[in-house]
Amino acid sequence: MQNKNGEHGGQVDVLLGLQWGDEGKGKVVDVLAQHYSVIARFQGGPNAGHSLVFGKDKFVLHTIPSGIFRQGVRNIVANGVVVDPVSFLQEVELLTKSGVDVRSRLVLSRRANLILPTHKLLDAHYEREKGNLKIGSTLKGIGPTYTDKIARIGLRIGDVERPDFQARYSALRDHHLAILANDAFDRTAFQQEEAAWLKAAEALKQFTLDDTEYLLQETLRQGTKVLAEGAQGTMLDIDFGAYPFVTSSNTICAGACTGMGVAPSRIGNVYGIFKAYCTRVGAGPFPTELQDATGEQMRVQGQEFGATTGRPRRTGWLDLVALKYAIMLNGVTHLIMTKADVLSNFPLLRVAVSYGKEERMPHGDVDAQTIQYRDFEGWQCDISTCRRYDELPQRFKEYVEFIEQETGVPITIISLGPDRQDTLIR
Repeated sequence: MQNKNGEHGGQVDVLLGLQWGDEGKGKVVDVLAQHYSVIARFQGGPNAGHSLVFGKDKFVLHTIPSGIFRQGVRNIVANGVVVDPVSFLQEVELLTKSGVDVRSRLVLSRRANLILPTHKLLDAHYEREKGNLKIGSTLKGIGPTYTDKIARIGLRIGDVERPDFQARYSALRDHHLAILANDAFDRTAFQQEEAAWLKAAEALKQFTLDDTEYLLQETLRQGTKVLAEGAQGTMLDIDFGAYPFVTSSNTICAGACTGMGVAPSRIGNVYGIFKAYCTRVGAGPFPTELQDATGEQMRVQGQEFGATTGRPRRTGWLDLVALKYAIMLNGVTHLIMTKADVLSNFPLLRVAVSYGKEERMPHGDVDAQTIQYRDFEGWQCDISTCRRYDELPQRFKEYVEFIEQETGVPITIISLGPDRQDTLIR
């Protein structure tokens, strides 16, 4: 068979966030996973928190792809991801206790970089040094790990199979400790963490380790479709986000190619996920932020607290300038709106349509006083039980269709609650 680009074989569809993360990617991946044989994470690390709800059971995945709950679906942690062996094993243990056969469904790339205990210490060290200019790091060691990757001194999962792994680890650890020589941290606690880390790193050998770029290529040759799962969001991209208040990897569609080892010509559909409003965690620009009772209502009704850190998320109205920018960067073919049910009790909804006369994302800050809004009457009724588009209230449809008209991209899936059943597919 030929894919849409005329090549023989399958294609890679990409699913990613279009805002500042926390858009609900985990749930949507789980919903779509039934249509794919392979789900692959392509960037980020345990700073991600992909939440999935099945009835009364809730799971938060930090490293493992969100297709892990689907029997017969292979899940790949690809080369662009950074992995903390300790938190990874904790995740595996939790899933295994819940009856998920993780080991038979999961493959780890040998080229994925490892997060060391000292990377977390460096993360805290660099954040303290920034003082009032802190970026709001999750302190999971993500940034320092990517720094070592680019500096070509990092450790990778495949290194655990080498006979000199301990020596390689010790050399990198000592390099980090030299940087931290003047830092006061609990050395005894670090030694305990190091021992647990080394044990967890050894345990990685119990999993299927592979050169996943070859595995993915063979999958595509067989005509199988792959779904690439992104973490964080477009507005946190290392190049195109509000630098320096960004993450340390490329969160956009192009990052799927380098983060998995697939050719750009293999990319098929691009699913862009956005909330019906906006949130972000940590510091940095947030043009439509609400710091009033409306913002607090949005936070409470949306349960807007970080799945990884527990920190309350900042909330604000939907930003069409940022959304159009994200759609442009990613080549989005399908939009997916999440948390539309959260806005059900708001009498007035606002959508930012321009920053004064500017409809482009600026390099610098945005003056909130210049933002132009389009106002909508709220639907003010429960929409969480709707399963067909024609069941939705007219005011909600007006909101959806305005976004489609402005962006030029159809909204094909609408999430109306946290459970996989609370999903409307148009």
